[in-house]
Amino acid sequence: MGAGNAPTPPQLLGVVFDVDGTLVDSERDGHRVAFNRAFEEAGLSYRWDVETYGELLRTTGGKRRLEAFLLEHGHDEDEAADLALKLHETKTAAFRDMVDDGLVPLRPGAARLVAELRSEGVRTFVATTGTRAWVEPLLRRHFGADAFELVVTGTEVTRLKPDPAAYTAVLGETGLDPRHVVAVEDSRNGLLAARAAGLACLVVANDYTSDQDFTGAALVVDGFGPGARQLAGPRASLPDGSVAVETLRALNARWA
Repeated sequence: MGAGNAPTPPQLLGVVFDVDGTLVDSERDGHRVAFNRAFEEAGLSYRWDVETYGELLRTTGGKRRLEAFLLEHGHDEDEAADLALKLHETKTAAFRDMVDDGLVPLRPGAARLVAELRSEGVRTFVATTGTRAWVEPLLRRHFGADAFELVVTGTEVTRLKPDPAAYTAVLGETGLDPRHVVAVEDSRNGLLAARAAGLACLVVANDYTSDQDFTGAALVVDGFGPGARQLAGPRASLPDGSVAVETLRALNARWA
């Protein structure tokens, strides 16, 4: 086949972002602190230190994480389920207060990338296991009201990552072919969810997730930039040490 007949690379039409640990630096000094406040308000002696919380993050979804923890600490199933629900409600309110107070910062370079994607006509979405009660105000605070065309949260989708339900919900509602969409995640569970939905996945690892197995990722970096370092995956273009639209286009073309 001649060069003139070479197939056209797939076009990048959409990017789907995770939130916790991906767009925002929210886990260690955000959710963990809010969980501990919930324990305190309930009169419980449990406190999650930084290392313990990192281990607990392997279970996605705050309520599910609480329930698993309570079961491990001697609560029976009914008590664990009921207590986890109450604690999670208190924790969500505490975290929402932290969002309103500006205590949940963006990861450097995230706002720039979202703005660049939108300026070049690439549709942007969110697929997160987080609760809508805090996800929406956080996104609105950092990105404005219209930055993401569709936001799917753990409030609507009860099958949490690594189940691909959040991603398939985005694809189903938008009608996009997964070959034209890239996911951006920070964890192995998120990567597995994205790949199960047929998406190429960029992993932007953080301190909690950098040692996880990211086999199957299109690219693994330690941040959006500036100064982002590639950790794994085929050599990629990081202009000025930053993840850019051209980076995502290349990943989409390579993995579609």
